[in-house]
Amino acid sequence: MILKHKDIEIPADEPFKNCKLKRQNQAVALTSIISGYADGFVLSLNNPWGTGKTTFVKMWRAHLEKNGFTTLYFNAWENDYDSNPMVALMSELGALTNEKVDATFNSLIQKAAVLSHSVLPVLLKALVAKHVDSEVLKELLSNAGQGASDLLKEEITDYTKKKKGLVEFKIELEKFIREQANGKPLVIFIDELDRCRPNYAVEVLEQVKHFFSVTGIVFVLSIDKTQLGNAIRGFYGSELINSNEYLKRFIDLEFTLPEPSTGVFIEYLFEYFGFDEYFNHPERKQYPSLAHDRRDFISFSKLLFANNGLTLRQQEKLFSHARVVIRTLPRGHYLFPPVFILLIYLKDFNPELYRKLSARSVPVQSILDELVAMVPKNTTEENQYTYIIMEATLMLLYHNYYKEINYNSKIYEQDSQYNTKLLIKPHTDTGPDYRKFIAIVDDLKRGRSGGDVSLNIFLKKIDLLDQLQEN
Repeated sequence: MILKHKDIEIPADEPFKNCKLKRQNQAVALTSIISGYADGFVLSLNNPWGTGKTTFVKMWRAHLEKNGFTTLYFNAWENDYDSNPMVALMSELGALTNEKVDATFNSLIQKAAVLSHSVLPVLLKALVAKHVDSEVLKELLSNAGQGASDLLKEEITDYTKKKKGLVEFKIELEKFIREQANGKPLVIFIDELDRCRPNYAVEVLEQVKHFFSVTGIVFVLSIDKTQLGNAIRGFYGSELINSNEYLKRFIDLEFTLPEPSTGVFIEYLFEYFGFDEYFNHPERKQYPSLAHDRRDFISFSKLLFANNGLTLRQQEKLFSHARVVIRTLPRGHYLFPPVFILLIYLKDFNPELYRKLSARSVPVQSILDELVAMVPKNTTEENQYTYIIMEATLMLLYHNYYKEINYNSKIYEQDSQYNTKLLIKPHTDTGPDYRKFIAIVDDLKRGRSGGDVSLNIFLKKIDLLDQLQEN
């Protein structure tokens, strides 16, 4: 059984063969943009963390290489232990060397050496120096103390040397690109920039802008713009920094990957983690009352994840957790899929409500009142009925657990004709007299669907993972 989602295999001859999010069209469109602007630019892929950017970048990179482009992949987060991004970027370029361009690269290294020591502070000082009239500068020098004058002269000489070195470096870099890129731009992917230390993230941006913005290089920044903005403000120590305007200095084009279909990805995860080994097991299929569990598990997961805006990474984590818990349940056991997947969700995303359920610290009505926030107000009739099933089942299973210590608790009563009257107010059933809700409760209590099962059975299994992690 697979417990952790592994990197998707990316065949070189068909890079998007295993893409479940149908993103090949985006790669084709972006490739056409790169082909049309071969002089070079900076493109950002701006999506939140956990939406599959890295996988897309790796597939797109393979697609580009299949079509004759030369590419490099630079994981900024894995390299932010180094204080100088230029060293890491030059190392990546070194991977492209061969006999044809070896001499050019050696020359490029020599030019880079001039820039490798404290170049950014010098450039920042130059921003001030270029606005100072030469006559004023002479007057300042003559009036300054000899020690300060010598120091300033030294810095000016150093800056002049570095400025010349920067021009020579860019010339040599363009030559290197022309010699090895076969007439196409070199595409350099920079990934995980938003996860770096703030100072390293800013230095990477600055060096891309000042040193590597030459004809023939296309940079693709795979970022979460919001998180990178936080890093920029952290670096400058001010919440007043307009990070969007700051990033416009570096980014020429911005692209956002379309939101994937929740349903498609859930069905992929269901298959990937091997849930059918459980749901289609012969021992389970002999019970007619469990026949729809597979369908209910998938359909409620789609509703829950889409309504609460879970990222791909979060969906993956919850399904992995669910698969481990299911592994500990008897194959013929009642699962109540909507309640089961809801508990897995609450464990991570509403721990306070999960704690109340686990501690049976509040009555049923209090649970239902909190749960209503998770139920969309406008939905289809079919989806509404799914939520009614979830609420009614959770109510009954929780009450079976709650009444073990609160003996007088009642949530319904029946008259002499066995008509059920609710003593609580559900939120999902808005029909007259809560008929759909009551029908589900009656069906559960007749014993055909495990109406005497306690919620604690599932809570113990879910919490067992915490105990394993502690040990």
